[in-house]
Amino acid sequence: MKSIRGNILVAQSGGPTSAINSTAYGIINEFLSIESNYKVYAGIYGIQGILEKHIIDINTLDKETIEALKYMPSAAFGSCRYKLKNFEDDEKDYEKLIDTFKEFNIRYFFYIGGNDSMDAAYKLSEYVKKVGYDINIIGVPKTIDNDLVETDHCPGFGSAAKYVCNIGLEMWIDINTYKKESIMVMEVMGRDAGWIAASTGILKKAVPEINQLIYLPEINFNKIKFLEDVKKALEINNKLLIVISEGLKDENRKYINVSENCYEVDAFGHKQLGGIGKYLQQQIRENITSNVKLTEVGIIQRCAMHCASKTDIEEAEMVGRNSLRYALEGYSGYMTALERITKEKYYCKTKLVSLKEVCNKVKNVPLNWINEQQNNVKDIMIDYVQPLILGEINPFNKNGLINYTNINLYRKISNLIRFLNF
Repeated sequence: MKSIRGNILVAQSGGPTSAINSTAYGIINEFLSIESNYKVYAGIYGIQGILEKHIIDINTLDKETIEALKYMPSAAFGSCRYKLKNFEDDEKDYEKLIDTFKEFNIRYFFYIGGNDSMDAAYKLSEYVKKVGYDINIIGVPKTIDNDLVETDHCPGFGSAAKYVCNIGLEMWIDINTYKKESIMVMEVMGRDAGWIAASTGILKKAVPEINQLIYLPEINFNKIKFLEDVKKALEINNKLLIVISEGLKDENRKYINVSENCYEVDAFGHKQLGGIGKYLQQQIRENITSNVKLTEVGIIQRCAMHCASKTDIEEAEMVGRNSLRYALEGYSGYMTALERITKEKYYCKTKLVSLKEVCNKVKNVPLNWINEQQNNVKDIMIDYVQPLILGEINPFNKNGLINYTNINLYRKISNLIRFLNF
């Protein structure tokens, strides 16, 4: 461990969440409260922006603008999906990053993101050791997919779960409006892990009479069984809510109907999915009933501040705050993880886990949390999700709209810094 002195750099990466700015706020506010001799910088558009010296000086922002970060959805400093090559193969990006770190006297770097961001943080932490540059690097978790290993859950997941659960509940009430048979297919995010879809299992506790099926990427999808499940469910109740993850896979672990529902491939080779719901809606129409509708819950599930979990926002800030403390204590090459404490009342604390043990791994919904019929979840999943969605915040202004701070305030100064350094 090395306790060093210098400026800090914060950057965000991957898909935004309702809580990612709360984490950035935790890092920034904690540093500003204890350090007056050094600066806080933010990389605009993640690693990609830092490579272009697209950097903002947070110290130039007023207190009100900084405070607004805590309850701001999406990624205030912008994001990216930029893959760092292995430095054994190509050091160009790493050399540029080190040059920028030196120019701005960056001695602490915090990369907030999911699996690919932890991979970038790990590679960079290994490279700086190789070249002997003194900097402490901490990976800071966020992802609505909740698929980072070595942490009980990820900041951002609780708010996404709260949103889709409430949307599911509202749709259940809506499809019960008419006497006729009615099915709603609800497609949510989840490429390789079905945590978001699985979270809606909590609805059976809130609405015991709900007729619901849930399908996750962890289970091999079988069209024939799916149609049988739907027919049996309709025999119980002619109203049915079906929740599916976008990344359903067949027995060969290939995405279902991928040629029709895969939009593109990102920088990391991940297929950008969407459209499986349309496929299943069509299967129901052709084989069971025409009274089936589809709701694709798109990007709103990751930025719905109006339905954010207070627990999620507060934990996200805590993760940021403690990440700063760990770095100042001399830790580097770690991710700040959440550890659930099992007592009468739920609470979490943070711990450090090696980035090497986190990157390029996926935490799936445990198979023993899925019911025997493989079309819903067990109570253990409900118990896991319940505390994560608790608590409300009031993000609204007097006009009934979400409080909004001009996003350009967090980015415009970067153009000046970039100009001065080229």
